[in-house]
Amino acid sequence: MPVQYRITGDGAKSIAADVERAVSAGSLAPGEELPPVRELAARLGVNPNTAAAAYRLLRERGVVETAGRRGTRVRHRPATTPRSLRGLDVPAGVRDLSTGNPDPALLPIGSVDIPRAAPVLYGEPAMSARLVDHARAALAADGVPAEHLAVTSGALDGIERALSAHLRPGDRVAVEDPGWANLLDLLAALGLSAEPVRVDDDGPLPGDVRRALGRGVAALVLTNRAQNPTGAALSAVRADELRGLITGHDVLLVEDDHCAGIAGAPLHTLAGSTERWVFVRSASKAYGPDVRVATMAGDRHTVDRVHGRLRLGPGWVSHLLQDLAVRLWSDEAATGLVRRAEGRYTDNRVRLCAALAERGVRAHGRSGLNVWLPVPDETVVITRLLAAGWAAAPGARFRIGTPPGIRVTIADLRADEVDPLADALAEAALATGRRSV
Repeated sequence: MPVQYRITGDGAKSIAADVERAVSAGSLAPGEELPPVRELAARLGVNPNTAAAAYRLLRERGVVETAGRRGTRVRHRPATTPRSLRGLDVPAGVRDLSTGNPDPALLPIGSVDIPRAAPVLYGEPAMSARLVDHARAALAADGVPAEHLAVTSGALDGIERALSAHLRPGDRVAVEDPGWANLLDLLAALGLSAEPVRVDDDGPLPGDVRRALGRGVAALVLTNRAQNPTGAALSAVRADELRGLITGHDVLLVEDDHCAGIAGAPLHTLAGSTERWVFVRSASKAYGPDVRVATMAGDRHTVDRVHGRLRLGPGWVSHLLQDLAVRLWSDEAATGLVRRAEGRYTDNRVRLCAALAERGVRAHGRSGLNVWLPVPDETVVITRLLAAGWAAAPGARFRIGTPPGIRVTIADLRADEVDPLADALAEAALATGRRSV
């Protein structure tokens, strides 16, 4: 432990709070080992049960983890320091391609009027009848059983509610590696352990999923298409392989279709392959981040639990917002703009990957808003890109155990920027003499 920091406190809560502050401030680094319980108790002059209770609080808050003989350590992705908030310091004049945002000019949020509806009162159904009808038809058309539905405030809210419906702190969850930074933060905040599953262009690797199931994971979370950060899209063949692996296992399946409408790849779903499952489709990426609506289909037991927990919290997602989402999904001008956005994003991904291939650099980006570029050293590449006038997202915020990489958001990339960007990426990635693979 760094000499400059020593844990203080005289009770479990104050000790835990002191460690949390140190992690937030960077005085305790990810992976840093904390003193054994009895040593800490002796140092602070408290009962060992007090020190043990403090460590238990920290584990429940997702700050530390206990690994047998390795003792208690700060989690590599502690909930106290969300990786999604570790933004890049982009200098003035640098083209910022690190955000993961859609192109604001291609969002249809301003193209329709907000619907006027009768007031919704307490005790009425949580879901708008319009949303139920639209979601049931749209999901069924995509092969997702949609008898039981819920609506949540975006994809991450839906995923959290599904996990909380069945899992408890300490349970293991199989997640994509590299994967969505916010999801990895969420697992830490819930006290859940991430079991990494590598991905290729076709989705999660079957061998890794098989290993995770063998390790007793309680849930599997996967992205059907537009995987963040790699752009992977679950292929029909891979979906069949994974369906065969998980069928019959006591595991909660959570599917995230956050880029429906603009993914640039067809949907292949595993919905219904396990007894407990949910499929979450959000509107935010295609129609605007402020449209915080996601529809959730799932087994009856899980959906009922989600509804029950919603009633004890927000009650429901605003019917005004639900009906606005339906209006956007149904409006010809809005859907036309979404189709235009999907075409633009696909063209940008294909052009950039092709330009990089011409320069001897392999990149990944089958779908979605991003291109993933394996690199020898993230820090060196990001620094060289900034010096050349470009900003990309370092892969560390997305990775658990996979090799280094960077994420380039292509949403608002102009056609005349593709070649200069490819030149800068190739020069930065190949400067060490190693080709990306």
